[in-house]
Amino acid sequence: MPPDLDSQRFDLAVIGAGLNGSLLALAAGQSGLRTALVDRVPLSSLTEAGFDGRTTAIAYTSQRLFKALGVWDDLAGRAEPILDIRISDAGHDGRASPLFLHFDHREAGEGEGEAAPMGWIVENRFLRTAILRRLQNCPSVELVAPDEALDTVRNPDKVEIALKSGRRLAARLVASAEGRFGTMREDAGIGARAWSYGQIAIVLVARHERPHRGVAQEKFLPGGPFAILPMSDSDAGEHRSSIVWTERASIAKRLLELDAPRFQAEFARRFGDYLGHVDPVGPRWWYPLGLVHAERYIDERMVLVGDAAHGLHPIAGQGYNLGVRDIAALVEVLIDAKRLGLDIGAADTLERYVRWRRADNFTMVAATDLLNRLFSNDIKPLRLVRDVGLAAVNRVPPLRKFFVRHAMGLAGDLPKLIRGERP
Repeated sequence: MPPDLDSQRFDLAVIGAGLNGSLLALAAGQSGLRTALVDRVPLSSLTEAGFDGRTTAIAYTSQRLFKALGVWDDLAGRAEPILDIRISDAGHDGRASPLFLHFDHREAGEGEGEAAPMGWIVENRFLRTAILRRLQNCPSVELVAPDEALDTVRNPDKVEIALKSGRRLAARLVASAEGRFGTMREDAGIGARAWSYGQIAIVLVARHERPHRGVAQEKFLPGGPFAILPMSDSDAGEHRSSIVWTERASIAKRLLELDAPRFQAEFARRFGDYLGHVDPVGPRWWYPLGLVHAERYIDERMVLVGDAAHGLHPIAGQGYNLGVRDIAALVEVLIDAKRLGLDIGAADTLERYVRWRRADNFTMVAATDLLNRLFSNDIKPLRLVRDVGLAAVNRVPPLRKFFVRHAMGLAGDLPKLIRGERP
């Protein structure tokens, strides 16, 4: 690569401005790292689209990070708290078993204060807008978009990036936040364990008669989990829930081809009538489901974050929150190294990030894979074992509290941003 690099060197270059990449750039920039955020599309296009129904589950500890970065101020009025979670088995008719597991957010509370929600459901459009607004007002972050990294050369002392525009950047470290199938991971020769579940997730929004009261439902149907997640009411005051409906791929494709009345009938049968009359509204999104877990998270002056490192089944709603914890840990490691006058892109710096995050990520990858395999079937003896197991856990308050705290992200060695502190 020619030597006439961009005169302004960066500490960190982030490739990919999705929910993980943009949050990493913001956290790094606000912590004092000179950061470039590169994406092939104009960042404004990520927020211009109208309502599309897609949402993200923000765990309690992820919310603390958003609050520490000033993002939550723009989201609080649009975020719907998750106060309870009910998990049950269900047959082909969608009718839930009388044996279930119920989590109450108050079980995780400590001391006399009011218990915090387990998490919040936020529409992606609002989340992107809030992060972008903070990025545009962060002097340590340069938004390099639309542009594309065509060639990346990683040397012992720096990374050199040639962009499609002809511009050349130099940085101490490059982070791939390109998603599950990013080219940077492949170009680095980093393999990944990957397989398809033969399932498709249909994502949409439901409008229903009665309020959900902050209760999330996860019904395990024979084809996969059917998640009903509480959303804030629409501008017209309609009660809404976000739906992640998992089915075997062959069935899902037939469902998606149905006309509106027949799709509504199939959907309502699985949803049930506990919230009164229900209608799907807006577009139907669909995603083939699989698992991707990188064999390693780092290479010379390169680090993987979010889905580039691990892409999960949505069964537990924890995929994005794992990425948030990646970001918090990585920024803390980089800031600690910089304060000590160390090279933030050196191998020993990045190894600390790997040691911190590998076990947590592997545990969640394995747990979501096991849960999906255990519950996505209609084997009667196994259904009985599942129902009895859910009911047994439901009768043991310490076990319920243990699982609630894990769902909130309160277990393990938490980075400072996850604790709501600055690194």
